[in-house]
Amino acid sequence: MNRDKDQAVVIGGGAAGMMAAAAAAGNGRPVILLEKNEKLGKKIYITGKGRCNVTNACGRDKFFENIVSNPKFLYSAFHAFDNKSLEMFLENNGCNLKEERGERMFPVSDHASDVTAAFERFLKKNGVQVQLRSEVRSIETDGEKITGVRLADGNVVPTGTVILATGGMSYPVTGSTGDGHRMAQTLGHKVTDCAPALVSLETEEGWCKKLQGLSLKNVSLTMSCGKRKLYQGFGEMLFTHFGVSGPLVLSASSFYGKKKGADAVVLTIDLKPALSEEQLDRRILRDFEENRNRQFKNALGGLYPAKLISVMIERSDIDPEKKVHEVTRQERRRLAELTKAFTLRVKGRRGFEEAVITQGGVSVKEVNPSTMESKLIRGLYFAGEILDLDGLTGGFNLQIAWSTGYLAGKCCAEEGKEQ
Repeated sequence: MNRDKDQAVVIGGGAAGMMAAAAAAGNGRPVILLEKNEKLGKKIYITGKGRCNVTNACGRDKFFENIVSNPKFLYSAFHAFDNKSLEMFLENNGCNLKEERGERMFPVSDHASDVTAAFERFLKKNGVQVQLRSEVRSIETDGEKITGVRLADGNVVPTGTVILATGGMSYPVTGSTGDGHRMAQTLGHKVTDCAPALVSLETEEGWCKKLQGLSLKNVSLTMSCGKRKLYQGFGEMLFTHFGVSGPLVLSASSFYGKKKGADAVVLTIDLKPALSEEQLDRRILRDFEENRNRQFKNALGGLYPAKLISVMIERSDIDPEKKVHEVTRQERRRLAELTKAFTLRVKGRRGFEEAVITQGGVSVKEVNPSTMESKLIRGLYFAGEILDLDGLTGGFNLQIAWSTGYLAGKCCAEEGKEQ
């Protein structure tokens, strides 16, 4: 066989691309890895605030509970290369991991660069030709199968096998600008609607600006559209000048696109989830007893963060100058209800520039879940965020990249042996 044709070409040197190249080379296939940036793993360097939350140490069932789009498609890939496999791979290549809150896994060094370095060591050892600053213009075919990859400079890299791992559209400064989606569409693949996910939300309420910088911990957040509950979670969130952010909100944002109909999307925050409404009312009554001669506006310091008090007063419709002992039972109940169901109306999501991941991508209906190979073009494989797959925060999206990258690389190597 012509060696040029025997080589597999991986397009994209991010998490999925590096893993695909590693798996293909590790299984005996000659590999060229093309990356348009000046270094590999550019997006990895900024994940987890530069520390890189590489995966989550949870069990299989919990892993799939955290996959938002098309979890069943991932079964084979996760079975072939799960979170434990990733941990072993990194540690074998000089990057030890540690577990933190929520079973999140990070490099012991707290340096994302160590993750990329581990892959670079493996790729070098296994003879992968890494070509940086190599932008791909198109994938050439004869109508049925791959024949080569055309670079932006006009040169063609001959190959019968391509793994497309160019990422989605989030953080375009890292090179994720939808190139792979366009290539896939040119080859006849359907790309589902793409939207920013794991991203901050903009709200209708102008008073959010007053709360900018306020972080709420141990609160419950529910996102609903009409009578339909889209998301519910517990944790931490943050107010911004445009609306809300923080871990809870980022997770909720992934379900924003699942809304149907014209009903408004509403966020409901339970500020005191550990207390029932009756328990909260007793707590408020106790605070009021201790402050009975003070004005209402000066008696809420024990219940809410200082920044939130003025907004709670405004929304409770209780006269701020009113003496606490004059507050009626009905008004007190209204304050308890507001505390348990503090609502915001969502105007929309922030853009791809701020989104952690892309929701949507190459339709998984046109990809074989057992191999990651295209059902339309022989020799074309997909891996990572380019696919219509996404998960919540906590290392799940990188695990999608590792698992699909590994399966694509392993199967393209097996295909090479059969030819």
